[in-house]
Amino acid sequence: MFLAGVVGALVVIAAAVFLTNNGGDKDNETAPKSPAASASADPDLPAGVKCSGKSCTGKDPENMGCGGELAKTSNSVTVGTTLVEVRYSKTCGAAWARITRAVPGDEVTVASGASAKQTGTVEAAADTDAYTPMVAVKDAGEAKACVTLKAGQKGCTT
Repeated sequence: MFLAGVVGALVVIAAAVFLTNNGGDKDNETAPKSPAASASADPDLPAGVKCSGKSCTGKDPENMGCGGELAKTSNSVTVGTTLVEVRYSKTCGAAWARITRAVPGDEVTVASGASAKQTGTVEAAADTDAYTPMVAVKDAGEAKACVTLKAGQKGCTT
């Protein structure tokens, strides 16, 4: 009788562990997983990279680890003396726009399709550059950067 009680207790413990690990919901097995909140939770991202794809939209590329060596200029145009670039990180699956040789009041935007658009502005008197937050893209060709200069000129990458 003692042995039957021990076996019964072990079955209850095993069932509790099984239900706790699976959430007790069979629908969870087919539900899509939510994106990782941090780089440490996503083993596919290199050290220091904190987002990928849609989780990067609206976030700062430098703070999220998508800039530097992980980014490249995929398209550029000069408007007046201001250089407008689409910056792209394949690792992050995201793009952003950057302007250099700019003046305070110059505004840069990046867009991916009709739904995703981010804006950056040169604000401080000593600054000559600015960049936008990121938009998720599958490849660099999906992003377009535009600038509106304080002097009134406008231009976009193709």
